[in-house]
Amino acid sequence: MTTVAAYPVSPSMAEVSDFITLLKPRVMTLVVFTGVAGIVLAPGHIHPFLALVAILCIAIASGAAGAINMWYERDTDALMQRTQNRPLPQGRITPGDALAFGVILTVLSVFLMGLALNWMAAALLAAASLFYIFVYTIWLKKRTPQNIVIGGAAGAFPPMIGWAAVTGDVSLAPWMLFALIFFWTPPHFWALALYRNDDYKRANIPMLPVVAGEKVTRLQILLYSLVLTPFALAPYALELAGPVYLAGAIVLHGLFIASAFRVYRETGYTYARRLFGYSIFYLFALFGLMMVT
Repeated sequence: MTTVAAYPVSPSMAEVSDFITLLKPRVMTLVVFTGVAGIVLAPGHIHPFLALVAILCIAIASGAAGAINMWYERDTDALMQRTQNRPLPQGRITPGDALAFGVILTVLSVFLMGLALNWMAAALLAAASLFYIFVYTIWLKKRTPQNIVIGGAAGAFPPMIGWAAVTGDVSLAPWMLFALIFFWTPPHFWALALYRNDDYKRANIPMLPVVAGEKVTRLQILLYSLVLTPFALAPYALELAGPVYLAGAIVLHGLFIASAFRVYRETGYTYARRLFGYSIFYLFALFGLMMVT
């Protein structure tokens, strides 16, 4: 793979902020939050210090996978308006440094999780990282419009990892939390893909709007929003959360479906942008309600 950079690559240009950017901190925030939810909701007790270690491992592994993703996609990132200012396309970090940074952090986070907590949690952490890197980034993203549907599993692991950090195993409840994020992911990313369609066309990435068109994408967003419904309510049914959660989930999910319906009906991108932003708040709010109710 050749490096596409707007400026000559010089290791001396790299700053701490560039390496932080490689970790995709905004994405990491949601990953860590759902991982914390898994720790809080799991039965049993965990020492606060070990809980912090588990959270740190989830954060580091998430960021490391993001760094490797940026290393692999540096050529297409240079073609997309949304990503062209990242450190690799701009030549502020060498590809070798980015790859080494991601690999080292991945290995350290997995082994720290295993040694400090348990090897079930470490195995799930490794599975999430490997799935994101090899299945989503390398295999699926540039080959199929189902990249987000299948690849979304990588982002659904954190509550399971947090749960396993406490209990040493996984049961039905964390699998339902996994499913909640898994079915949330397509409408979340397809809303982004709708109004960033030109970017994906330039980069030749077969996102659903590029391959199947906007009409099909809008319908799929609505259908996945409906399929998501039982998983949004499952935490109450499984007694992970109480009636306050149920009431909040009904309101939040009702707004989600209403937003998806507006995306389906519109011809522009106003509601697609709103749905993308709301979907992030929606997931934060659902997991926040689980932890406090």
